[in-house]
Amino acid sequence: MRGDDPRVPSMWSYRTPEMRVPQDHPLRPIRTMVERALADLDPVFRRMYSPIGRPSIPPEQLLRALVLQLLYSIRSERLLMEQMDHDLLFRWFVGLNADDPVWDPTVFTKNRERLLKGDVAQRFFAAVLRQARAAELLSDEHFSVDGTLIEAWASQQSFKPKDAANGKDRTPPTPTSGAGDFKGQRRSNDTHRSTTDPEARLYRKGNGQEARLCYLGHVLSENRHGLAVGGILTEAGGTAEREAALSLITKLPRAAHVTLGADKAYDTADFVARARAAGVTPHVSQNTTNRRSAIDGRTTRHPGYEVSAFKRRLAEGVFGWTKTVGLLRKTRHRGTKRVGWVFAFTLAVYDLVRMRKLIPVTT
Repeated sequence: MRGDDPRVPSMWSYRTPEMRVPQDHPLRPIRTMVERALADLDPVFRRMYSPIGRPSIPPEQLLRALVLQLLYSIRSERLLMEQMDHDLLFRWFVGLNADDPVWDPTVFTKNRERLLKGDVAQRFFAAVLRQARAAELLSDEHFSVDGTLIEAWASQQSFKPKDAANGKDRTPPTPTSGAGDFKGQRRSNDTHRSTTDPEARLYRKGNGQEARLCYLGHVLSENRHGLAVGGILTEAGGTAEREAALSLITKLPRAAHVTLGADKAYDTADFVARARAAGVTPHVSQNTTNRRSAIDGRTTRHPGYEVSAFKRRLAEGVFGWTKTVGLLRKTRHRGTKRVGWVFAFTLAVYDLVRMRKLIPVTT
């Protein structure tokens, strides 16, 4: 007998979203770690918000929603609100009941800007690292560093002479149907600037590669489990990777003498000398192409040098996740401060995904 297909216009339910999520769902341990990090940030939120006035979106719910956006690769806030409206799993993670209305995407974006001013992403990242350190997941002696290009939200057509960007260019535009013709033109960051994102820089990381408007993201990872322990975003430049590496390793709580693995781009006499002066042994890959390497047998003869070369791949894995799942191949934001905020928050979510499997094993 064929069953009926009734259409019920409305219904009552006595089961909460908490009861509908399976106990072994992979989001449960992540939500537990997020709750611990948000509890550490409660004093920060109290200073940021006034005790009187119109209530805003709770910052705890806003940050939980941003975590979901990265975990599920949702490319816009509007799509995130649509998903949250009908998905009970999203409502449970964020802290909304089944009948609670979701927020307007514009209101959600405006409230996120307040967290940008409070440097909440770096504080959230630090709170996640405290949990990893308490679970003894972090190494304090062996690290790896690497940098990657993050394409800016600006097209090549926006990269114009600085006089034109300031409205002083009297040269008539070329009739190219809006596409822009750069053949025969010399363009550099000294003479040109993007009108869409003035802080983006035209840069290429290697010979034979296309120059793009981009930023540089730098990650310091520990070699035990590959967790990101430091991150910074800078303007693209020839020495930015080495300067950021020294800044990250010197500010990190660590042992007196540590090792730092890196690729050939860090093999310069200045970087090696400054690293050794800071108590860091540079396990840098030797660059012997038409030049002499700054790393000699004093470093390469030790077995730890080969181990660091192998562990350095863990830092590359951080970029693999952040660019594919975390949507950082091409940023959706503009400006060093805003893109840097998203970069730091994405590193925190990456660590949460890694720690979901590591913490139960060690406790």
